[in-house]
This record gives sequence, C-alpha cells and structure tokens, in this order.
Amino acid sequence: MNIKKRILITILITVFALGALPLYAEMTPEANSLYQEACSAEHEQDLKGAIAKLEQAIQISGGNTMLYTKLAGIYAEINDYDKALEAYNKVVELKPDDSFVYISIGSIYENQGKYKEALASYNKALDIFPEYKYNYFNIGNVQYQLRNYHEAIKNYNSFLETYSGHNDARENLAASYLAVKDYANAAKNYRQVYEKNPETFKNYSQYGLALLNTDNPQKASEMLEKAILIDPENDSAHLGLAQAYQDLGKNDMAYEQYQVVLKKIPNLNTVRLDYANLLADMGKNAEAVEQYNMYIKAFPNDINGYKNIAAVYKSLGNYDKAIENYSAVLAKDSTDIDVKKELATCYHNKKDYNTALKYYNEILEVKPDDYDVMTNKAIALHALKNYDGAIYLYQEILSVKSNDTIKNNLNDALVERGHELVESKEYIKAIENFKTAIKNGYNDGYVYYGLAKAYRAEGDNTKASENYEKAISINPDKTLYSNEYSEFISSMYKPKTPVTEQPAQNIVLPSISLSETVQPPDNEEIKVQSLVKTSEVAKKQNEDFILEGDKNYKNNNYDAAIKNYQDALRLIPNDAVTLLKIGNIYQLKEDNAKAVNFYQKAIIVNPDYTDGWFNLGLVYANENNLAESQKSFERVIALDPDYNFGYAYYALGMALEHQGYKEEAVKSYKLFVKYNNDKDMINTVQTKIKELQ
Repeated sequence: MNIKKRILITILITVFALGALPLYAEMTPEANSLYQEACSAEHEQDLKGAIAKLEQAIQISGGNTMLYTKLAGIYAEINDYDKALEAYNKVVELKPDDSFVYISIGSIYENQGKYKEALASYNKALDIFPEYKYNYFNIGNVQYQLRNYHEAIKNYNSFLETYSGHNDARENLAASYLAVKDYANAAKNYRQVYEKNPETFKNYSQYGLALLNTDNPQKASEMLEKAILIDPENDSAHLGLAQAYQDLGKNDMAYEQYQVVLKKIPNLNTVRLDYANLLADMGKNAEAVEQYNMYIKAFPNDINGYKNIAAVYKSLGNYDKAIENYSAVLAKDSTDIDVKKELATCYHNKKDYNTALKYYNEILEVKPDDYDVMTNKAIALHALKNYDGAIYLYQEILSVKSNDTIKNNLNDALVERGHELVESKEYIKAIENFKTAIKNGYNDGYVYYGLAKAYRAEGDNTKASENYEKAISINPDKTLYSNEYSEFISSMYKPKTPVTEQPAQNIVLPSISLSETVQPPDNEEIKVQSLVKTSEVAKKQNEDFILEGDKNYKNNNYDAAIKNYQDALRLIPNDAVTLLKIGNIYQLKEDNAKAVNFYQKAIIVNPDYTDGWFNLGLVYANENNLAESQKSFERVIALDPDYNFGYAYYALGMALEHQGYKEEAVKSYKLFVKYNNDKDMINTVQTKIKELQ
C-alpha cells in the first residue's frame, strides 16, 4: 500500500489552527517585523533566509509559539527533521495541550519511518482533541505500516464515517482488509474506489486477488488482465490470473500464466501446489507428481502436498503410493477423518478388507451416522463372508434410507448366508434367510435352489421339489440345478420291478413347421425306464390315473387327460412318460411354451430320454428356434443314432438346412438314408440332397 504523506498540509492546518488560539507570549514589534520578513522569504523560496529571520525573532521573543511552529515547518520542508522536531518540542514545552503540534511531530516521525514514535504522537493528539477526525486517517496509516492491520481497519473506518468519499483512505482500508484476508470487505472497498474513479484506479492486481478469493473468478480475471496490461512484470497478477483461469476451467490459459512466472522464477516453490493441481486436472499426472514431490520437499510439514499427490496416485490405481502419502498425512494429523476415508477406500480397492475395516471403524467412532462409510464397511464384511455383520449393517442403512444397490447387496448376503447355514445344517435359519431375500425381491434361481436343499434336508420333499423346479425355470442353463433335481427324484424312488412292464405308449406329434413335414412313424413305442413309488397303493392309484388319462386322450378330451396325468404325477412326480404325454397334449393344443416346459421336465427326470429330446426339438422347430432345435436333435443322435429309423437325422438336416448350413445338412440327410427303409421317404430325401449339392 502506498501511504501518501501530507506533512505540509498538516503543517498548514496546524498554523491555521494555531492562529485562532491565544499565544503564550506576544511578539514585540521588532520580532513581529522579523516574522513578517521570514514569511516573505519563505514565499520567495529563500528558506535559509527565512530561518535566519525566525531565529533572530526568537532571540527577541523566545516564548512565542508561532515563531517556533513556523521555524519547525520550514525545517521540515527542507527535510531537516531533527531541527524541525527540536522546534516542535519547544512548542510542546510552551503549549503542551496543542494537538496539532503532536500531529505535526507524528508526520515527521512517519516520514522518517519511525512508526512507533509517530503512533505515540498521533495518539497524544487524539487524547487532546478526539473530535479531529482526520487524525484517525494518520493513525490508520501508521498502524498499517506497523502491520497492526485490525487496528488500522478500525481507524480507517472511523475516519470514513466523516469523510466517506476519501479515496486514499478507502484504498488503504481495502489494502488492510486484504492483508488480514478479509477478501469480501477488501473487494467491497476496492469496488467503491474503482466505480468512483475508474480512469485513475491503479489497484487492479489487489482488487483482482480479493475477487479471486471471494469466488468471483470471472471478475477477478478481468481485473488481473488489466493489471498485467499496466505492468507485464507483475508476477503476483500473473499467478492470480492463473488461479482465476484455473477456477474457470480454462486450464490451458492457466498453464500459460504459471509458465510466465516459473520460467522467470524456477524455484518459486510456493506456487507448486496450485500448479501441480492444475497439471493433475489436465491429466498430466506424471508432471503433477513431479511438482507435488518438489513442493513436499520444500514444505515437508504441509499436509496438502501429501493429500493431493495421494489423490493422483489413487486415480491412477497405484494404491500403495496413495496409501504411503495418506499415511504421511495421518502421521501429522491423526484426526483427519477425510484422509482415513481415503485410506479405507485404497485398502478396500486392494481387497485388504481387514485393514479397510480398521479405518471404517475409526471413522464410525467419530461419525456414527456416516452412511457411506457404513455401506462400505458392510461391503467389506460381505467380501470377508461375515454375512451376519454385513446383513445387520445393510438393514440399519435401509431403515434410514431406501437404496436399491444396498437392498440387492442385502439380498445377496442373505442368500449366501442361507447357503452357509445349509452347509452347517442350520436349516430353519437358512430357510428364514432365503425367504427374507425372496420377500425383498430377490429372484435368482440360486435362492430357490438353496430352499430346495434346505427343505430336502428337512425331509419336506414336496417343497424341495417345488423349489428345484422354480430354480430350474429361472435359470434353465444351470445344469447343477437340473442334475441335482434329477438325483433327488431318483433317490426317492426305486426302479419298477420287471414283473409287469408298463405298456408302451403311442405318441402323435404335429408336423415340424420348416418347409416340409416331419413326423415319427405311426405307433412308434416310447421306451423309457419307469420309476414307481415304494408304496403299492400309490403305485396302483398312479396307474389308474394314467389309464384314465390315456382314455381321455384317445377321445380327444385333452383337458381331462391333463388333469388325470397331473393327478398321477402327484403320486409319482418323476415319471418321464407321463410328463411327455402332457407335453404332447400341449403341443397338439399349440401351446408351445407349456409343451417345452413339460418336455424339459421329462429330460430332467431322465437326461437320456430320447423321446423327450426329440419332441422338444420338434417344438423348438415349430417356434423357428432352429439353434435349440438343432441341439435337441443332436442329443437324440448322441443317445441313439438309429432313433426312429434315422428320423432324428432327417429332423437335424432340416434344422441345419434352414440355418444355411447346407454341407452339414447334406451329411445328416445321407445318414437318414442309411438308417431308414421307407423308399418313398428315401427318394424324397435323395432329391433334396441333389438340390443342395
């Protein structure tokens, strides 16, 4: 701040004021004549002559304060401050209650840079004449020089209460606010000066820095750009402008401003932190790390350097280096919760869940309601298979706020804990966990598979079977579910005794909707291994239901037949033939979805059931699901290459042909010819082979 000196004005004010006050000793006519001659000499700039006349007058009228005051003023004017002070001190001896003399003395001390002595004189004047408001400006100036900014602010404000339009005082007040980092008041006062006299305003750099620190980077950049136009060598303005551009997201422009200063002052470490932050924002991570390290070396006790370099390492996935630097912060400030969060996250990402939990627990001791940390702790517990702990925390969080991700995590933990309980034979608790997950909306087959295992272990075979089927229907590709279900069913029943073999059943299949009709031979027998319940009563009831169903089927009473077959399945649920019959009826009713469902159940019960696979392939073909149709026919051939006199090859050939696989289709058709003995059919297929070749 440029404190403007007004010593001559002060002297004139003092002389003017003294002229209105009584003198302690009147001048003799001779002394008065000499005084007037001194005034004339002063007017003619003959200051030495004026001094000589005044000293003669003092010899005649030594007790006159006006003579000493005039003499002090002239000595001050020629910068002979010691003699000026000597003269003023004589005035003080003669007239100790003259506040303006103390102000004049204070001005001399201020010009000499003796600010403490100046302040003492100004304060003496204030004690004598507190109504003289201009003295507050003098005191404020001296206190500013003494860096007693708060007192300077107080006195400038007192002065401006009377002289609100005084630009110098307003500028000095703004500079004082800036010195104590009261940026809002600094910006406010600079604005008043700027708006009053924009043409003469010079403090663009200071105004810009104040605006920058009041989150007004746009206006700050405008002021700092003007400051640089006035003084291109103003490093402070360049650095302030760099930060303003940085705040505005103009990173390239900010980079240029930093370069201007750092090329001139390469060892300016005080700005490296901001510069490194800019480099990190620009994605120049290697350069940012280099700058952070230089800053840390220069300022090893500033935790911000460690924090920011750690953040860059974390963003790069270098968790070890991030941990190293975050740990350095905690070594200096063990209470930094934010850093503990970052450390916990790094350890979590490294899958060091136990260490992550250590920090999560420390954070929650201080901030028990930090739900983000609670969530991460729950996830860490979940990963460590501490399902009970994870479930408790997930439920605590959901009791406060709804969150789909946390809800899904809770369900996963419940299901995983349920399977764990099944393994430890705590079936009732396992079932509770599974049911809670289902109630919460969990719909993967894994939960029903768990329920099936639990109910099976509890001996509730009906519920076990229901849940196996649900699991399979949700995840049909999970062979684990279907294989275990088949094993479960087989474990409940013994093979039927060969005393009376169940009569083979005729099946009637619809045509395959490709370009031609595919039907198995009439009256073809379905050969499957039948399973019966150990109870003879149940066996007899089952057979009666099937006979009634067969009768209704032959009479085209399909709904009645389905009911009969389903009644039979309640007694012996693993009867593949009965499942196939229901599938056949649904195929006749053109309900392909239900037909597929029952054919799939038939092959789950008996994975080697060729009729089930063949009919499943036909339904897929009818739905134009040629890829699945192909798989089904390939499975039939793998089980029985001679199935239905080679009709599986014919069906496979059609599926391949209509997918555009002509070469493979021809191979299948040729194999059909090999196994089949129907001349008309063979001729038809041979014609097709010629067309494809």
